[in-house]
Amino acid sequence: MRYILVLGGTRFFGKRLVERLLEDKDCEVTIMTRGETADSFGNRVRRVHVNRRDQAALADAVGDREWDVVYDNICFSPNDAAAACNIFDGKAKRYILTSSLSVYDFSDRMITEEDFDAAAYPLQYGEAEDFSYKEGKRLAEAVLIQRASFPVAAVRIPIVLGTDDYTRRLHFHIEHIRGGEPIAIDPQPQMSFIRSDEAADFLYWLGGSNITGPVNACSNGALQMGELLSMIETVVGQKAMIVEEAPTEHSSPFYIRQPWFMDTTKARSAGYSFLDLATWMPELITSLNRSYE
Repeated sequence: MRYILVLGGTRFFGKRLVERLLEDKDCEVTIMTRGETADSFGNRVRRVHVNRRDQAALADAVGDREWDVVYDNICFSPNDAAAACNIFDGKAKRYILTSSLSVYDFSDRMITEEDFDAAAYPLQYGEAEDFSYKEGKRLAEAVLIQRASFPVAAVRIPIVLGTDDYTRRLHFHIEHIRGGEPIAIDPQPQMSFIRSDEAADFLYWLGGSNITGPVNACSNGALQMGELLSMIETVVGQKAMIVEEAPTEHSSPFYIRQPWFMDTTKARSAGYSFLDLATWMPELITSLNRSYE
């Protein structure tokens, strides 16, 4: 039996990760959350309710138990990471941090793991509100990779999409095109994406691998924002009204000025097969569009 702890597993791809783990009869799964979001796992999981920023309460909740894999989906600051290093010392055989494409600067070429070296990044400490999202994730990676006594993998994922995306980022574009509303976006830059069930499946697979350090995870291929809008236009049957500037409510969540897409050679060389973005994106758009009809 493998004992798995998931920090944050009640919504979006974290929830899908728990569902994927539960399909494996060799896994006993514990989810650790604040207890504010209900889940549908019933008696198939163990639950621990704690605010991870309360380090004493977190240490109390973890206790002396050992975990084969700890998945951390809710680490947003170097202080969170430092607490994890201390609390899970001698208790985690493997630690997987959900990180982000955001740790990288924009680039005209495919971004590899070497483009941000967490192992050499200068450490500083603080809470999530003390840093931008980008800097908070960079420092969280750096603290765990440099200080942890246990093996750490940091999964750098791009924007995650799916029918279960509570942020409704793809919905925004479908709704605006259906409603004839302007969308402020640059159609030229390319971006990586990953589907929510694919992100969960990759995390599950990674837990059984020996990969450590940073690892990029995204679907095969990248889309220019103009290509994405064309896909939506085809499904909806209406043209997008693209503008350079607009009030916040009409500014795309995908508004970037330069390319931002990743190379996944490290994961693929280790045996993982990603989905093809050009295949699943139109399927997802079609599924979401049906919800408006």
